[in-house]
Amino acid sequence: MAEQLVASENTATVRADVAIIGAGPAGLATAVHLRQLGVERVVIVDRLDFPRDKTCGSAVSPKGRAVLSILGVSEAVARESYAVSGLRLVTRRGRDVLMSSPRDVALVCSRRTLDHLLLRRALDNGAKFLANFEASFLLQRRDRVVGFRSSDGREVRADYTVVADGAHSRFACERGPRQLIQAIMGWWEGVPFRPHHVEMIFDELVTPLYGWLFPETPQRVNIGICYEDPHLERNARQLFQDFLAKHYCERLGAARQVGSWKGHPISYGTNIARLTSPGRIVVGEAGRMTHPATAEGIYQGMRSGILAAQALHKILKQHAEPTRALHEYERACRKAFAVSFRGAKLWRCLVSGGGLDVVVDTLNRPMLRRLLARCMAQM
Repeated sequence: MAEQLVASENTATVRADVAIIGAGPAGLATAVHLRQLGVERVVIVDRLDFPRDKTCGSAVSPKGRAVLSILGVSEAVARESYAVSGLRLVTRRGRDVLMSSPRDVALVCSRRTLDHLLLRRALDNGAKFLANFEASFLLQRRDRVVGFRSSDGREVRADYTVVADGAHSRFACERGPRQLIQAIMGWWEGVPFRPHHVEMIFDELVTPLYGWLFPETPQRVNIGICYEDPHLERNARQLFQDFLAKHYCERLGAARQVGSWKGHPISYGTNIARLTSPGRIVVGEAGRMTHPATAEGIYQGMRSGILAAQALHKILKQHAEPTRALHEYERACRKAFAVSFRGAKLWRCLVSGGGLDVVVDTLNRPMLRRLLARCMAQM
């Protein structure tokens, strides 16, 4: 990592107003917005140094682009992204429809780039970053979280701790068994595709979820599938191979695979429950705020980070009553995501029951085509 991005500390204990575990979009959005609101001592830790790779489809939805504007990084991210203006959608019964917009509505930006740009923004705004910091356990005083300690003995003491450590969170508020979406993906160069269009393929192999092709550059794409396997009975590599053979065999014939296939779980919930406790606030996928139908998490992570920053600003700078402000954060997250998450249940039923084919059959009508495109953009 470039030297200017390293926060040097001469003591084993770092003190902060807000300390953040995890430097993904959720944690970094929290840090950026905290500094925008004037919260002084903001410290971010991550178990890795930057720039670092992260397995992810890397699509930033229209709502995600709006959040990037709030954070002041929209132009920087757009310069390093592949613009998307359309969608090719294939249904379970093979219906194929193309929806295009006259303007760019979404982006594909690798997480290596996106997270690094968000980190630079946070550091430029005055936050500090501690790399190679493996948070081991939370520090508590009675029932209140007061920071955390690393596996090598370093400590961060903070008035408030933000938990942003993703799907495998060890520090989120207890919420019982997780619901998981499994994903596996790979990268190729030289795959033919319609410029500035992503592909979503709904196939019985992965119902009620889907497979995708997202272009990262004019020459390089990532292709993947997401599916449910609650008992871990399916062979992910064989399932992905079957999907590729069915939908991309010809187009991959002359392509060159880049690197190896990678899999990762996505933690989600259809209801947003407990996200806070005294001294602690949970954001993004650590709070299971990913979309149950699309598995999108970048927008939800950044949006929840902004809401968390606003709640913490009220407590630290406006002297709001902490318990009330934290409960307001939970309500704000429900307001932001609940309708979309409930809609995901309907979308899953539409896909599983063949309703998507019926909808697509009517898309020769321009108004209905625009309506479907608008609904999918708002999921």
